[in-house]
Amino acid sequence: MNKKILITGSSGLIGSEVCKHFSALGWQIHGADNNQRAVFFGPQGDTRWNQARLQETIPSYTHHEVDIRDRENIIKLIAGIRPDAIVHTAAQPSHDRAAAIPFDDFDTNAVGTFNLLEATRRYSTAIPFVHLSTNKVYGDAPNEIKMVELDKRFDYDDDNYENGIAESFRIDQTKHSLFGSSKVSADISVQEYGRYFNMPTACLRGGCLTGPNHTGVELHGFLSYLIKCNLEEKEYTIFGYKGKQVRDNIHSYDVARFIEEFIAAPRVAEVYNIGGGKNNSCSILEAFDMISAISGKPMKYKYDETNRIGDHICYYSDLRKMKEHYPDWDITKSLQETVEEIYQSWVNRIK
Repeated sequence: MNKKILITGSSGLIGSEVCKHFSALGWQIHGADNNQRAVFFGPQGDTRWNQARLQETIPSYTHHEVDIRDRENIIKLIAGIRPDAIVHTAAQPSHDRAAAIPFDDFDTNAVGTFNLLEATRRYSTAIPFVHLSTNKVYGDAPNEIKMVELDKRFDYDDDNYENGIAESFRIDQTKHSLFGSSKVSADISVQEYGRYFNMPTACLRGGCLTGPNHTGVELHGFLSYLIKCNLEEKEYTIFGYKGKQVRDNIHSYDVARFIEEFIAAPRVAEVYNIGGGKNNSCSILEAFDMISAISGKPMKYKYDETNRIGDHICYYSDLRKMKEHYPDWDITKSLQETVEEIYQSWVNRIK
């Protein structure tokens, strides 16, 4: 029989990419998603279209309408499926939304992850468990790095960070936002289940994970939402830092490829900073230039001097540990390619 994989948040950006990727590898796909993104962000966050796409295009796809906060059903789900690997991408993903719905945020990110870990342990301590964490576990500590202000971006002015932020960077004594706090709890729990029970677990601390199947909204999905605004000639709001704040962007395909590598050769309680790295980084102003060059439309925007709480001035991932542990993996999609794919996806969806 083909191997079985359970993917939570299967209708989201990374979840759907992992479904597609592992289906192509011959796995049976079990997706768990209850479209909670539409509850968090309203109709513009709805991911049912992605669920329908998976059901139409992946013959081996089985959908499970389940909430990861439902402990008893999660235990039954994993025991019933008996998966050979679990990829946990479901989350409440927004800084700003977390402050408005703190219980929902913590119950989803922290408690939901714990439910999955314990359900996995009861079923098997031998199967790989991959958790999509976030670079927000570092809080705003990266802002303490010495920086230089350039014409359209900030950048590190410290040779220790020439390659970006490594996994050894501290996660405490810093402001995280409530979202960052709930994700820290999940991150540490995934590591602890790995160390305490000798389970093969991984925390992937993502930068800006993006791609053509991203349903970007103002509160989450920077690059996708920015491109959508340009296409619809809608005003985009820059929050602080003169629009020079820098993010590294990684295509969802390259995330799925790394997950494939980890599941093939899993390690215990590992942490990886997964992002586009320095070469795939850009500021908001630089992203404006990129999409305007593609669409032929100038970017409409306004500026709010107040930066988001816990926001990074500059962040890009140091990918050296990932490449050392898994030398067959590397970034394959450039930032330019990624922007072009997202733009075309929005053109097709908005028609």
